[in-house]
Formats: sequence, structure tokens, C-alpha cells
Amino acid sequence: MASHNLHKITIDDLDIIGYSVAGEETVVAIPQLDVSFDVGKAPDQIISINNILLTHGHMDHAAGLAYYLSHRNFCSQTPGTVLAPANLIPPIRQIIDAWGQLDGTAVPANLVGVKPGDEYKIKPNLFARVFPTKHSFGSVGYTVIEKRKKIKPEFANLTGPQIVELKKQGIQIDNPIEIPIVTYLGDTALIDFSQLDYIKKSKILITECTFYLEEQIERAKAGRHIHISEFAEMIEKFENEHIVIVHTTQRTAMKEIKTIIKNKLPAAIRKKIILLMDKSKTV
Repeated sequence: MASHNLHKITIDDLDIIGYSVAGEETVVAIPQLDVSFDVGKAPDQIISINNILLTHGHMDHAAGLAYYLSHRNFCSQTPGTVLAPANLIPPIRQIIDAWGQLDGTAVPANLVGVKPGDEYKIKPNLFARVFPTKHSFGSVGYTVIEKRKKIKPEFANLTGPQIVELKKQGIQIDNPIEIPIVTYLGDTALIDFSQLDYIKKSKILITECTFYLEEQIERAKAGRHIHISEFAEMIEKFENEHIVIVHTTQRTAMKEIKTIIKNKLPAAIRKKIILLMDKSKTV
């Protein structure tokens, strides 16, 4: 039996599984891409995923790191890779070492400190690109990007041997292209993410929108979270095909959240939105 009852969304050939309630737990995984954004309390369903992309060190997002790494070792899996803001690597290492002492067995881990602008290879042609967010010191978000090469139009009709000959001559016959598949903002206050084209045009945007009531505006600012009024401003600049909202607060019922979204956002935006924690998955 699985340790968690995770919610699941399927978009084309990608499954998004997770649980995300503000202050309680956030873990959002896409098995086909072999990534989990944040780790929450390390539900069993993500243990086989090789890459944890940690956005910041708050406990509701990071508490399960040691268990994730230890359980992979227990199951004879390769050490898990944890990408995390560079300033968090020393305390994460201390936590893992301490748990190893308690458990009596060293916990193997591949810890990778990242900063905005870095890229990490997840699979051949698949990379995680890091960008800054505004939440806690060093906090980041991630875009998973597929990199391909597209042959230049002037060479499109050449035969295989002709292409080989051009390559031997050192002629560049193709152009690199990038396809942003999914962006995960993590916890963040509003900043102009649309300045980064790979976020703006990411096929899937997974974004927090924590607060919804008018009286929660100041609370959102104090905690560096996004309020629905700011969300409406942010999202109109984006070109995403799908928008998954996570990190909703339990202070507002899901039915009321859906009503507020309906009143605050135009229909063209609403039809793109899925609330991860909404059982009916409709807005």
C-alpha cells in the first residue's frame, strides 16, 4: 500500500502526481521525466524517481529528503540526485549524515548545489534549468527543457551520404532548438517571470497561488506567496497551454477558491487551469 494518497493529473503523455497544501506538504512529481519538484514527506510513489529538484529548504517541501535517499539505498537503488540551492547543501549534508548515524548505515546521496542560470542533465536531451524566485534566501525554480537539433531548410532534401560529407567538411547543417516542457515556480512572491522566455512559453506551468480572499493580501506579501489578484496579473503575460495551481491554503475551501478564480480570471485563462488538490479537477 502506498504511503500517500497523491492526486494525479494526466496531460498528454505526462502524469503529474503530488500533494500540495500550504504549510503541510508539497511534492509534485512527473515520473516520465524522472523528476520530483520538492520532496514533501517522501511518499513511496516518488522513491524510484532519480532526481529531486528542491526549490527551498522549508520543512513542508524538504522534510522527506533523508528518507527518500535512505529508502533508495534500502531497496538497492542507485543514490538519488538532489538538486538544491547551493546554500542548502551543507545543512542537507549534515542532516543526511546525522540520520546515517542514527540508522547505523551511511546514506549515499548525489547532492548538487545550483544557482540561477545553471543547467543539469536529467536524461539525454533533457535538462533542468534553474531560475531565481522570491521566497527564502537562495530559493529557485526549475524548467525542464528538451534540446533537439533541427536541420536547416537549405539541407532538408539532401541524402544521407551528402549530409555526412558536409559534416566531414565542418559545415553546420542544423540549428539547436529548445522545447520547454514544464516549469515549476515553487513558493514565490510575484516577480516578472515572463522575462524568461522558457518560462513564458513552457507547455505546462506549475505555479503556486496560495491565497484568495481580499483580507489575505497582506498575509501573502508577508510570506512571499502569490495572491489571486497578483496571479491574474502574472498569468496574462504567459503563453502556457496548461496551468497547474498548487500550494493552496486550507484556510479557504476549494469550492470558494474555484468561485473566486471564476470571478477573477477570463474564460480563456480558466480553461487552461487545473487545481492539483481539486478532486473534480475542473475550474
